[in-house]
Amino acid sequence: MWISRPIYELLPYLYMLVGVTLLAAAWLVDAETWPSVFFTVGALSLIGGLVLWLRRKDYRTKQAEYDSRSLDDKV
Repeated sequence: MWISRPIYELLPYLYMLVGVTLLAAAWLVDAETWPSVFFTVGALSLIGGLVLWLRRKDYRTKQAEYDSRSLDDKV
């Protein structure tokens, strides 16, 4: 499955936003079970967004260090 580049670039930030929103909702909701569900899903979403953002940053940094030409072109 392919998604457009703007959506692909927005996903880590969207995951982090959803995570922060759910963590805030867990703090504000007065119920018995929902805060724990909001907290768990929010924390996982926030961590997932951070991991995606850091992995993409690391990948782009590493790709910039390597020569993009083919081995056949160097002969």
